[in-house]
Amino acid sequence: MESNVFQLQYAMDTFYFLVCGALVMWMAAGFAMLESGLVRAKNTTEILTKNVALYSIACIMYLVCGYAIMYDGSILLAGIGETDTASVLADFAGREDGFEGGSIYSAPSDFFFQVVFVATAMSIVSGAVAERMKLWAFLAFAVVMTGVIYPMEGSWTWGGNDVFGLYNLGDLGFSDFAGSGIVHMAGAAAALAGVILLGARKGKYGPNGEIRAIPGANLPLAALGTFILWMGWFGFNGGSVLKLGDIASANSVAMVFLNTNAAAAGGSIAALITARILFGKADLTMLLNGAIAGLVVITAEPSTPTALQATLWGALGGIAVVFSIIGLDKLRIDDPVGAISAHGVCGLLGLLLVPITNSGASFSGQLIGAATIFGWVFLASLVTWGIIKAVMGLRVSEEEEYEGVDIVECGMEAYPEFVSIK
Repeated sequence: MESNVFQLQYAMDTFYFLVCGALVMWMAAGFAMLESGLVRAKNTTEILTKNVALYSIACIMYLVCGYAIMYDGSILLAGIGETDTASVLADFAGREDGFEGGSIYSAPSDFFFQVVFVATAMSIVSGAVAERMKLWAFLAFAVVMTGVIYPMEGSWTWGGNDVFGLYNLGDLGFSDFAGSGIVHMAGAAAALAGVILLGARKGKYGPNGEIRAIPGANLPLAALGTFILWMGWFGFNGGSVLKLGDIASANSVAMVFLNTNAAAAGGSIAALITARILFGKADLTMLLNGAIAGLVVITAEPSTPTALQATLWGALGGIAVVFSIIGLDKLRIDDPVGAISAHGVCGLLGLLLVPITNSGASFSGQLIGAATIFGWVFLASLVTWGIIKAVMGLRVSEEEEYEGVDIVECGMEAYPEFVSIK
């Protein structure tokens, strides 16, 4: 009888892990829609190509080496898909706490859940470098980012390894429940390094320092992408509970879902109000980024705040993202979709809010963890982008940028019916 209960819990936790992984995978569609809606029509095909290709590259590179770096074990050679019932029961039979003290799921489901997080980090880079980067330069960076850079910092955080043998972030009081820093700030750091070397789009900034708006081609698509991301985030945060098959875990999952939704709502409304005060108009793009900002903030700790606190945390993210987007523009850092602000600045904010409701985390540990993640990813990415720039170049020519990277890089247009025949 006890064996049957264990098998049922194992099946339930594994199935829950896989479903949450599928929800996170669906976020790839959200990023693709959001980014293609916020770029100009002449660059749509290329950014869609990037999003599909980067997801595929992430899956391959994490399979080949990323998972082994992050968790000291190869998924490619282990043959773990052959796990049988007897071996699972034997593995847990010797544990004093039985199945109560840890998660129970198959190793392949763990890999699947982890790999979609890798793809999410890389998706953040895509939007920030949009409209002027060479496609193959971007894909070359994706290989390094998903195969080495992200898994290395992941090994210091979720993997539990010491940072270059010097210190252990967990011992210092660092906590990041689902990846505000580990995933989102890391992706933003890689994006920032690329944007600095790449430069701004032509015409974005005037000779006298004026900032010129470059509207996106399809705001309905951008709104759809935001809703897809909002939905996928339930898997992102909910799956990070890691189990479902007991009362405590089920209650924790419910609270995580509630707080995730509340933070997104708080972020979107706060950003909308902030934009109205600053610009005198209801800015849809700020509303969309506010929702994402709230989601990023609560990702660091969605299980311990109350629903009201989660709403307030999200609202802080919504306010922060508006001012960050304005600030980066003043610094002439051109981010077409606001990814660096929504995922980087708000990722840091989320980390710093964790100790307020989680006594296991400390402000010093959060700061050291954030500095470690940002420092490693930014510097490693800067070197990688620099090598790619020296070998093949990062940016298309001025003429190609004017014509649009769809024709130059992909040989086709996303909206051919709207192009006049010459």
